[in-house]
Amino acid sequence: MKIIESPREGMQGLSHIISTDDKVRYINRLLRAGFDTIEIGSIVSSRLIPQMADTVEVIKRLDLSGQTANRMFLAVNLRGAELLASMDEVTHISYPFSFSPTFLKLNMHASVEDSLDTAGKIIRLCEKSGKKAVIYISMAFGNPYDEPWSADTLLYWVKVLHGAGATTIPLSNVSIEISAELIGTVYEALIPMFPGIEFGLHLHTSNMAWYDKVEAAWNSGCHRYDGVINGWGGCPMAGNRLLGNLKTENILSFAEHKRVSLQINNAELDEAFSIAAGIFYNNDLT
Repeated sequence: MKIIESPREGMQGLSHIISTDDKVRYINRLLRAGFDTIEIGSIVSSRLIPQMADTVEVIKRLDLSGQTANRMFLAVNLRGAELLASMDEVTHISYPFSFSPTFLKLNMHASVEDSLDTAGKIIRLCEKSGKKAVIYISMAFGNPYDEPWSADTLLYWVKVLHGAGATTIPLSNVSIEISAELIGTVYEALIPMFPGIEFGLHLHTSNMAWYDKVEAAWNSGCHRYDGVINGWGGCPMAGNRLLGNLKTENILSFAEHKRVSLQINNAELDEAFSIAAGIFYNNDLT
């Protein structure tokens, strides 16, 4: 099982700005906690997502001694990806593709064709620079915009992205609740069909029936999960209510229940939880 811990996802929608010092202190703990990947920050408009305005400064202050985690950063355009590709501290570059025109308009002011073109360019850039491209499909399980969705449409776009060179494709629901049954159906269809793709689950959920949803993905062969400590965060640009993230604590609990061996450093993780309680807390959060 791979666990991708995403402080970026947790922080980006907060109403209060977390200081660079606190971000660095927190992320450096996470890097030593034993997760496969830490999604640290993003290169985005500081006007739209002010919380991520200091991402480059955070990168410069990462302590990479004594840690083995991959360091992933999100880019929403080629210029941002080029900046990330030039930095040795970056190992993975993620990009939020979607075949929902409304989501792309709200999130990146792009069309589906533009987004596909950017995804392909980022994949090629990563190949040249020795980075790993992680191409998310946002609104992969449907959307709240009354746009057509079907499993066949999702299958089509996975084929297109695979043809463009994508080999890691996490699927995300972003801002709508989805059922365990739908999750199972999707992964049961995709995983056998694309053995060369590592599929992941980036689940937004209100924390109801999370176990059934994770288990549906697990039983269908999906072993890559994004989480956020305490489930904070969501997509502030989705044009809909924020729906919290799958809690990292729940993923760890699931792994323990399934007797999955993880290389978690509990002392570092406990310290990260302690730091998180101080820097994330806000009266707006429940």
